[in-house]
Amino acid sequence: DEILLCEASTVYKYIQEDGSNRGTYGKLVCTNFKIAFLDDDSTSDDNEPQFKNKIIGENDITLQCVDQIYGVYDEKKKLLTGQLRKYPEKLIIYCKDLRVFNFCLRYTKEEEVKRIVSGIIHHSQTPKLLKRLFLFSYASAAPNNTDGRNQTVMFDTLEDWRDELERTKGNVQYKAVSTNEGYRIWCWSCHNGAALLKMSAFPKEQDDSTSQMQKAFLDGIYRTIRKPPYELLKTDDLSSSLPSLQEIQTAYTRFKQLFLIDNSTDFWATDVKWFSLLESTNWLEIIRRVLKKAIEVVECLERQHTNVLLIEETATDLCCVISSLVQVMMDSYSRTKLGFQSLIQKEWVIGGHGFLDRCNHLHKSDKEEAPVFLLLLNCVWQLVQQYPPAFEFTETYLTVLSDSLYVPIFSTFFFNSQHQKDTTMTGEILKTQSSPFRFLTVWDWSVQFDLKAQAFLNNPLYAEKPKPEKSQRKTARFKHQRQLSLPLTQTKSSPKRGFFREETDHLIKNILGKRIGKFINSSDEPPNSFREFYDSWHSKPIDYHGLLLPRIDGPEIKVWAQRYLRWIPEAQLHGGGTIAIAAKILDLMEEVQNLQVKMDEEHSQAVSGDTHAVPMLRNYARLSSLFPFALLQRQSVKPALPTSTWKDLEDEDDLVKRDDEFVDLSDML
Repeated sequence: DEILLCEASTVYKYIQEDGSNRGTYGKLVCTNFKIAFLDDDSTSDDNEPQFKNKIIGENDITLQCVDQIYGVYDEKKKLLTGQLRKYPEKLIIYCKDLRVFNFCLRYTKEEEVKRIVSGIIHHSQTPKLLKRLFLFSYASAAPNNTDGRNQTVMFDTLEDWRDELERTKGNVQYKAVSTNEGYRIWCWSCHNGAALLKMSAFPKEQDDSTSQMQKAFLDGIYRTIRKPPYELLKTDDLSSSLPSLQEIQTAYTRFKQLFLIDNSTDFWATDVKWFSLLESTNWLEIIRRVLKKAIEVVECLERQHTNVLLIEETATDLCCVISSLVQVMMDSYSRTKLGFQSLIQKEWVIGGHGFLDRCNHLHKSDKEEAPVFLLLLNCVWQLVQQYPPAFEFTETYLTVLSDSLYVPIFSTFFFNSQHQKDTTMTGEILKTQSSPFRFLTVWDWSVQFDLKAQAFLNNPLYAEKPKPEKSQRKTARFKHQRQLSLPLTQTKSSPKRGFFREETDHLIKNILGKRIGKFINSSDEPPNSFREFYDSWHSKPIDYHGLLLPRIDGPEIKVWAQRYLRWIPEAQLHGGGTIAIAAKILDLMEEVQNLQVKMDEEHSQAVSGDTHAVPMLRNYARLSSLFPFALLQRQSVKPALPTSTWKDLEDEDDLVKRDDEFVDLSDML
C-alpha cells in the first residue's frame, strides 16, 4: 500500500519557461512510491491530454525516477545529499525521464521545509534493501483484475523456449533445459541455418581444470551444429570491439545534460553551441558504433552463413544489445509489438540483464550504473524513424517503455535475474507467511493507459505482412516463414559454399561431416566486406518484412527528439512536426472505421471487438510537435539574439566568426 511519509503546504511550483516566475501553489508530498505536487487549483482541465498515464500523473515523480536534487541558496545551486545543515529556499528535482521540477519553499513553514526536503532526499537518494521497494508493497496487495489479454511470450517455461526453437526453424540441434541444468547460449537461428549464440567470457588466467571445462564447453557448441559447414564459428568479443559500460555511462551523462533545462536562458545558451556540445558527448557516435557492429553480425549470419558467438564478461549487457538488434533487423516478427516484447523478455529479462544495478534502483553503487537498455531503445528508434512501415509500434511506444524503467509496480525491470526474483519471492513468502506476490508485467499496457491512449502505441501505417491465398499455402509450406528477399545476392549460392573464401571451401570438402572447430576472426575477412554488404543492400528496394539495415553514415544518426525534447517548451513546433501528419492519417482512419461500421450494420454483421481504437485528435492545429506528452499550453519566444551574443556583438563580421550560432534545433532532429 502507498504510505504518506511527509508533506509540506504552501509550496509554489514554477512554470519556468520565460523567467517570469509564474506558477501555482499547492502541497508537496512524499510517499513510499512517489513525490507528488497537489495543485490547489486542481479543477477539471478542458485541455487535459488524451495520452494520460493512470499511475503517474503530470506532477508525480516515482522515487526511482529521481536523478539529482539541487537546492538554491542565495541564487546559487547546490547538489543536496545526506544530512543538511541549512535548508534551501528553492528545490530543483531532475528526473531520469528528463523532467525538471522547480519548487519555491519561501512561503512554507520552516519545520515543514525540513521534513519535506530531508524526506525526499532520504527516500529517493539513500541506499535501500530490495525488499523495501514499493514493488513488494504493491505486489502483496495488487488487484487480480488486469487486462488478461497480454500474449507476450514470457520465456519463463521450457515450453516457451521449445516453441521459439520451432518458430525459428534453424538447422541447429539445441535442447531447452532449465537454468540449473546447463548453459543457455542460443539466441536465435537464421533461415539459412546459421545461429546467433552468446556466452560469458572465460577467465583470462586459467588452470588446467578451467581449460578443460572451456574445451568441453566449446566442443558442446560444435556438436549442436548439425548442418554443414560445421567448422565455421565466428567469435566476437564485444568487450574489446565496443565501448565499455563506463564510456557509455559517461557519454549519456554528458548527453542528458543538454536536455535537463530548467529555464529559457539555459536553453538558448546551449542552443548557441548546440552542434559542438552534442558532438562532444559522443552519445550519437556510440549509437552508430553499436548499429555498425549489429550489421557486421547480420552480414556473417545472412551473407556468409556463419554461426556467430558473442562474448562478453557476463553476456548480459552488450550481448543483449547486439543480439536484440540483429533479431530486429533480420526477423520481422521482432518488429511487431508482441514480437518485440517477447524479444525483450527472452534476451533481457530471462537473459539476466542486471536492471536493478544498471538502473541503480537501490542507489547502492554508481559504478554499476549504465544505460544499456536505453542504448538499445535509442538504436531501435533509429530504425523506427528510418523505416516506419516496418514496425507495428511507434516511437511513442518506445518512449513510454523507457519511462516504465522507473515505475516500481512492474517486476519486469526491477531484478538482476529471474533467479534473484524467484529466490526473493520465496524468501519473503516464507519469512512473512504471506500470500504469493502478484507481480505485474509492464507488457499489460491497460495498467497504465486506457484504450484510447494505447492507440498511440500502435503504428497506423504499419505494412502488415499479407497472408498467402489458400491455394498457395500448400506449395509454400516448405519455405521458412521468415524467408528473406535479401536485395544483395545476384545469384543464389549453394548452401555448402555460401560466400566463403576458396581455402575455406577446400577445407569443407576435405573434412565435411567432422565436427572440427575453426574460428574466423574479423581480421580474416576482406576489409571492404562490410561496406560492400551495406552499400549493396541500400541500393536495392526495401522489403519491410525482410532484412532491414539502418543508415549509419554521418547525419543519419539522429537525436530521439520525442524522448529528449518533450518537456522543453522552447523546442515545440506549434501545430507542426510529425503530429500534424499523424493527425491527418488518424482522421482518415476514423472515417474508414466509421464507414466499416455502417457497412457491417447494413449486412447485419457483428463488429469485431479486436479493432484498435483510433485516438481522436480534435483541434490538432493547437497541438505542438511534443504531443502526446505535451499540449500547446504555453509559448516561448526565442530572443532575436542570444543574450551571450548581442552584448558583445559589434558588427556583422563578429557574427560570422561565431561557431554554431542561431542553429534551429529542429534541423538536427
